Amino acid sequence: MANSSGSVTNQAIQVLQGPYITNTYGGGIQCQGPTRNFTPYVTGSVSASKPYEDYYDTPVYDMRDLTGDFDDDGNPIGDGAPDNPGDVLWYQPTRTGQKDNYSLGIGFSMTWSTPTDKKLQALCKEAAATQIELNNQLVANKRLDFEIARLKNCGELMKQGIQFHPKSPYYKVCADVVVNNPPGHQHPHVHAIPSVSSSSSGTQNEAPSQRGSSDAALLGGPLQTGRE
Repeated sequence: MANSSGSVTNQAIQVLQGPYITNTYGGGIQCQGPTRNFTPYVTGSVSASKPYEDYYDTPVYDMRDLTGDFDDDGNPIGDGAPDNPGDVLWYQPTRTGQKDNYSLGIGFSMTWSTPTDKKLQALCKEAAATQIELNNQLVANKRLDFEIARLKNCGELMKQGIQFHPKSPYYKVCADVVVNNPPGHQHPHVHAIPSVSSSSSGTQNEAPSQRGSSDAALLGGPLQTGRE
């Protein structure tokens, strides 16, 4: 009596390489850099037979042949057929050798793809740096335009006496704007009025219209003449 069993398990790891990583910087500038793929994997398998049996009983049959002919010494040599065919004398335990099979595989696969033309990579990086500087300058220009527009509008409104309430959430929009006097203009205006001496006799003899004109000239006002 013979038992045989077997199993075959095929396992494979497949690594799929993706495209290069592409970085976009605006203005139609795209650069592809090296790509490194790191793929860990864990594989395992279990095989077992059900029901599980450590041993099985093998019957031992009665193969004795004692009846029949005898030899010259009187010993029975039998007639070639068992005296009790089919009778079981005992059962012999037989080990099956059955067992569970476990397998575990741990590892990783790695691929590294690099472009062959490094000059193109350098040119693309230089173009990307220039594009970034251009974008920063555009942002700075937009910020300057916004601040100048805010300054102008807030100043004109302040000159007209219009402003946000200090408790308004928009009060801080014009909080840092200061309105000063224009160049050549002083506020408040201060004028010095010179004193006029009338001790000379010639002054007393002048006509009222002439005295008024000279006084107005000293005070910085318009000259006045007599009524027609």
